[in-house]
Amino acid sequence: MNKDLGYLDKVISALRKIEEAQSENIEKAALLMADAIEKDELIHVYGGGGHTTLVMGEMFFRAGGLANINPVMEPGLSVFNQALKYLELERTVNYGRSIVKYFRIKKNEVLIIFHNIGINAATIDAAMEAKENGAKIIAVSSSFWQDEMPEDHFIRHPNKKNLFDYADVCIDDYNPVGDAVVNVEGFDTPIAPISNLTDFYIAHRLEIATIKICVERGCIPPVWSSANAPGGDAINAQYVEKYFSRVKYL
Repeated sequence: MNKDLGYLDKVISALRKIEEAQSENIEKAALLMADAIEKDELIHVYGGGGHTTLVMGEMFFRAGGLANINPVMEPGLSVFNQALKYLELERTVNYGRSIVKYFRIKKNEVLIIFHNIGINAATIDAAMEAKENGAKIIAVSSSFWQDEMPEDHFIRHPNKKNLFDYADVCIDDYNPVGDAVVNVEGFDTPIAPISNLTDFYIAHRLEIATIKICVERGCIPPVWSSANAPGGDAINAQYVEKYFSRVKYL
């Protein structure tokens, strides 16, 4: 039987490191998210390009997930665009700014930005636009990428800033430079990326912590039921009615 060459252990180790070292930051972020729910505000979620946009899908219209999630989604940046095209767009200055501007994120609203690399133009420009609007930014990214990539690396935003420079709360996903974590003997290229597993975990930990805070405050959090389970559509109808005119992708 083929073994996973340590992939399972590396995934579990990464998740445990996040749980042990980032729980306080997750809790800080969850407080901002719970405040948004109490104020009947949306929680905006943005992925800075490529596979990091998948976290928006994981948090949006998801069974057991928050119904007030607003995906700041641009198909051009996502994996549903042609790969070489989205690669160019995530490196294009002002593209991320135009996306955030279109969604009209307001002062003190919460924006979660996922990008494990955290240095590319579409990420930094989105963070700049949101910060100038006075939004509260929760950044999920890797300190390794931000600290270890040379200042003159071509994918960096021209201002050389990191995503964490703009965040009110920083959550480190500890993604290693290169993302892939398994080496096969006799083959030079690392395989088995890890960033989506860690970022999906952080996304759900944020939801868990947020909902727990809401319940402790006596505030009922808006949570989707599975649309495919008996009675799911009926339960969800109240949230569809409430958010249909407010969440652009609902």
